[in-house]
Order: sequence, then C-alpha cells, then structure tokens
Amino acid sequence: MHPAAFALLEEQEWAEDRSRRIDGRYRYNTGERMGRSEELSDFQRGTVVGCHQCKKSVREISALLNLPRSTVSAVILRWKRGGITTALPRSGRPHKLKEEDRQMLEQIAVEKCLPSVNALTTEFQSASGVEVSPKTIRRELREMGFRGRVSTYNKPAGRKKAKTKQAAACPDEAQVDVSHLDLRVGRIISALQLPGTDSLYREEVDVGEASPRTVVSDLVKHVPVDQMQNRMAVLLCNLKPVKMSGVVSQAMVMCARSPDNVEILDPPSGAAPGDRVTFQGFPGEPDKELNPRKKVWEQVQSYLRTDGQCVATYKGAAFQVDGKGVCKAQTMSNSEIK
Repeated sequence: MHPAAFALLEEQEWAEDRSRRIDGRYRYNTGERMGRSEELSDFQRGTVVGCHQCKKSVREISALLNLPRSTVSAVILRWKRGGITTALPRSGRPHKLKEEDRQMLEQIAVEKCLPSVNALTTEFQSASGVEVSPKTIRRELREMGFRGRVSTYNKPAGRKKAKTKQAAACPDEAQVDVSHLDLRVGRIISALQLPGTDSLYREEVDVGEASPRTVVSDLVKHVPVDQMQNRMAVLLCNLKPVKMSGVVSQAMVMCARSPDNVEILDPPSGAAPGDRVTFQGFPGEPDKELNPRKKVWEQVQSYLRTDGQCVATYKGAAFQVDGKGVCKAQTMSNSEIK
C-alpha cells in the first residue's frame, strides 16, 4: 500500500477512537469481530489487499483491521483469482443444500424420472439422509434450470449433457407395455360383503400359490354374492398391496367397466388358477411388484379395452392363455378394462 494510504487509514482509526472515547463507549482491542451478516466496504477490502501487497501476513492484517482471519483470507483469495475486491451482489437466499447434495439432487432428477416433487423429495432424502421439504426441492431444481413437470424435466439451452442423460434414463413411454403386468387366472374361493361397507367384497382367491390371496373389490352393486362363489376370473397380481377399509388387498379382479355396468372378465374354458395371461407381440417377464412412482399400471390401463366381440385386448392384442384361448367379458363390447 502507498504510504499515503497508511496515513489515511491511521487518521481514520484515530478519529474513530476519539469518537468512542467521547461517547464513553470506547472498546479498544476487545477482540470484537464483524457479525456474519455484515459486509466489508470497498475501502476495507482495498485496505486488506494493500496490506497484503506490502507483505503483511494474514495474522497481522487481521489484528491491524480488527477483522476475522477467514475474512481477510477470503478477500485476498478473491483478489488473486479475479483481480477484484468489490463484493458481488447476492443472488437471493443462501442454498439450504450443500453443493454435493445439490449434485445428487440433479442426478436423481435426471435419471429417475419420478412422477412428482413429493416422490423426488422422498427419493432424495432416502439417498442423502438430508431432511428437506418439497418446496425447497422445487426451488433448488428451478435454480439449476429444470422446468416443466417433474416426470419430464428438461434443461434449458446450454445443458445438453443433462438432456442426453435424461433421454437415456427415461425411455419412450411406448416401451412401458403390458408385459410388465402379472396377469393370472384365479379362482374366487369365497366372497363376503365387507362389514361396514355398502360396495366392497372381501374375497379369498387361488392364483396358483401355496395359499390364497385376500382381495377387496368394489363389486357388491354389480355382481350378486352368489355369482362370486367358486368363480374363475383374471387378476392383476403385482400391484403394491393396499389397505381398503382395514383389509389389505393383495390383487385386483379385472373387469370390463362402463358408467352403468361392470362385468368380471372370464378366462377361457380349461384355464387353471395360476395360468399366466399373455399378449402376442409383447414378450417379457412381469415385474415382481409395480412401482407406483413409475405409473406403469396407469400407462398400460389406458390401452386395455374389450373389442367388438367382447374379447379383452391391449392395443389390439387379446388377453390369452397359451393353448386354451382368450379372455372375454360376457356382454360388454368396446369398454375399458380395469
């Protein structure tokens, strides 16, 4: 620093000390430091750099200017890297996540293709161990450049690498097909109306396993209880079990449905409990359990319909049991299936 600058600094410090003495609030060399929320003035930053250029150590500058050593080091480092000492404006509130956590969040958003912010928050918390709200997750992602729905996040121009990752991680929706569903022939051993409800049956169903599965179906208003006993049906067996009116349902009876009518799909004659329902042109093994976050069932269900002959189909391919025939509704043609 130029000698004149040191003289100016000493004069400024003397004037401040004199003012403190007059006020009776003189606190010379008490070791007080700046609060974290205070900013250094441009003059103070320039003085730090000037002292550094005059071969003063960080310790000496800290003691001379009554500043934390970390602050002095930060000012000097910024000057060495960019040749500037002026404080840059802050861009909003500080991040709640550390940089490594932000990188993990970006990776999960790009690779997982989760259906909602809540699902993304749960996945991030599980992976990182950091407790954070969905609101914070959405704000952090927007600051990273993500836009639109969570399940189809795209990056703005200039982030092509992330777009490429997302495209690889999220295959076209057409690749999610009916082969993911574990559809089997089952026999409804018994069915009783669930106490305390006016529309639900509780059924015990043989699907070819060691013990029957418990299934809850909203069929009371559509199928008489006597027609539910010892009846063959088609069941979706790899939905995540869900509790309905206090009973855990472990599968779903597949039905043709309209606003006014419901019919249980009939397997072909000769089909046995446990026989798998397949679809020509859609090979593959079913998932062990459908992940609700990936919305596989919702994507596939929109293409399930009976045709003009009441045959159950997926994109025109019949529900079939190899060597035994196709599954059908009794009278409902051109109706959705679920």
